[in-house]
Amino acid sequence: MPLKKIYLVRHGQTKFNQLNVVQGRGIDASLNDTGSKQAILFYQAYKSSSFEKIYISTLKRTRESVIKFIEEGIPYEAATGLDEISWGKHEGAEASAERNTYFKYIIGEWKSGNTFIKIDGGESPDDVAERQAPVIEKIINSSEEVVLVCMHGRAIRILLCTLLGLPLSEMDSFEHHNLGLYILDYNAGKFSINLANATTHLSNG
Repeated sequence: MPLKKIYLVRHGQTKFNQLNVVQGRGIDASLNDTGSKQAILFYQAYKSSSFEKIYISTLKRTRESVIKFIEEGIPYEAATGLDEISWGKHEGAEASAERNTYFKYIIGEWKSGNTFIKIDGGESPDDVAERQAPVIEKIINSSEEVVLVCMHGRAIRILLCTLLGLPLSEMDSFEHHNLGLYILDYNAGKFSINLANATTHLSNG
């Protein structure tokens, strides 16, 4: 039996996800109809999981994604450390050939190990990992054994690298889906993945 079990989910779909437009930390979008349905399906599938605490980012799309659990009275905490990476001046901007070229360049740099490089007007993966660290420490040192964490795509990739002891250059090896679920076990001072990006609960509606 693991000392802790962490259920890690990405928020549900928003209109920006639907349009394939970058949101980032600076866009506080609500779930769209599809995202709200995803939240209900996730709740129905995991409402008996005995979550002792919920951690969310400060962006409302994460709270809306787990609102049914919060309404049950499960204690929750919103932490800036769990916010999405800031994509700077690219947040909310329409796709373009120039922007796509830039994203390909910046992600290529990160894959090469240059995770200190910041996005124009935004953050680097190293920045995000630094602000995630106190939240990770709090979860590890807390008394809760079963925890639900709802956050964001790029931030999840960074978090998984940190928890599994991998360099941030490997973050793109982790797939994520709106309301897709990772389950991580924590034992003997180490995290391991029990379930990766599970989405079967989203096809039950």
